[in-house]
Amino acid sequence: MRLKLDIRPDIAALMQAEVSAGEKAVSAAMREAGGSLKSAWRAQITGAGLGRRLGNSIRSASFPRTGNSLNAAALVWSKAPVIIGAHDTGPLIRSKNGFWLAIPTAAAGKSSKGGRITPSEWESRTGLRLRFIYRRRGPSLLVAEGRLNTKGRAVASKSKTGRGVATVPIFLLVPQVKLRKRLDLAQDAERAVDGVPGRIVANWAEGRLG
Repeated sequence: MRLKLDIRPDIAALMQAEVSAGEKAVSAAMREAGGSLKSAWRAQITGAGLGRRLGNSIRSASFPRTGNSLNAAALVWSKAPVIIGAHDTGPLIRSKNGFWLAIPTAAAGKSSKGGRITPSEWESRTGLRLRFIYRRRGPSLLVAEGRLNTKGRAVASKSKTGRGVATVPIFLLVPQVKLRKRLDLAQDAERAVDGVPGRIVANWAEGRLG
């Protein structure tokens, strides 16, 4: 007597289909989570007044690059990690050489290199010499003898009589600065992580219905 066992539907095929559906669901969930976190961080950065350019430094990538996997992952990072990290943690900033931090006033203008102008760059640009004024209360100063132009920037005076020349504060000098914490990136990251299981289930169910 010969017996033949015919199992329908094919269990092995069903299991393989379920694994494939799981791989698609996990991969899709991680792509969505990474994209959602990138958007949330960008919105938080621009909302804090740090500018769209810094917000656009946030990037995301999902792995594997092609295909699907039950071990899929997403990575979200910034191309300006030092700046982002400073606004996220609110660190105490001290001068590297142990002296003063020079904070430019509005009269100093901006650096031609981008960012804050330094005392040496300011002297080179204007041809004026900075003079140190110590104050017991409040920040000490670096000042220059000049005049303010129409944009409120300190420039050399062309007056031969000295008319309009004033002592203009160019830099405030402080031993340290506490940067205000303006971001909370961990909160958005935790929210993205907590939402992953729900995304996987939703994508898995959608794959079955499809």
